[in-house]
Amino acid sequence: MTVQTALVQGTQLLEEGAVPVPRLTAEVLLSHALQQDRPYLYAHSDEELSERAWIHYGRYLHERLKGKPTQYITGRQEFYGREFRVTRDVLIPRPETEHLVEASLARVRSSDTMLDAGTGSGAIAVTLALESGARTLATDVSLAALQVAAANARRLQAEVTFIACDLVSCIADHSLTVLISNPPYVPRSDRDGLQREVRDWEPEMALFGGPTGIEMYERLTREASRVLRPGGWLLVELGYNSLEPVRSMLGEGWCEIEVRHDLAGLPRVLGARWSP
Repeated sequence: MTVQTALVQGTQLLEEGAVPVPRLTAEVLLSHALQQDRPYLYAHSDEELSERAWIHYGRYLHERLKGKPTQYITGRQEFYGREFRVTRDVLIPRPETEHLVEASLARVRSSDTMLDAGTGSGAIAVTLALESGARTLATDVSLAALQVAAANARRLQAEVTFIACDLVSCIADHSLTVLISNPPYVPRSDRDGLQREVRDWEPEMALFGGPTGIEMYERLTREASRVLRPGGWLLVELGYNSLEPVRSMLGEGWCEIEVRHDLAGLPRVLGARWSP
């Protein structure tokens, strides 16, 4: 079995299994089985696969056909130009969340103290720490997620302080200048309509925000006024149809409310300044 034949057969299996982007998926899985980069596949297309590589590749294809996301099979996902390790204990970082990073970088100064609430893999906190140089804190209620995030910070040499707590429940009053979060925002009632890769594999704690999907935003906006210093910023990623409900939560004391849209034109990030 050559590399080229393995790619052709793997692509065909994934196509028959209705797996999205079957060719790319086959390339990624075969590269992972060979412990090589994707360009290696084309430079060595006539190379015979070892028995070990073939066994691993077959297992990866089987797992993907069962719905397991490619990122959980390979244990990695790129975010903002860096590779992050992921496990089933954390949500897979999405490209859309890079809009939250960009909006945050426009507000964060190196002298700030910022916090990523519900950090998951640590992708947001690690990226912001490396890009801004600001003092960075990150919380998560899941100890397993914090282990993944801390390992990513160590590997990428980012200085982030990780704290086990629910959102900002253990953060001191008026101690932050920037509060950032990509909270769980999928309504529980939408569970059955999710892709199987999401519904059956990603951690429910990181997906579902409650019956309506806005419950976490209610907590964040309420607590933000406690933990932020005057003039501090709250920045959150928005879920589908959540802009108006979240904006309506920002009552007296909030100003300079701004919304950023993603490449599809959907409202993706809401930012607001606390000015009591």
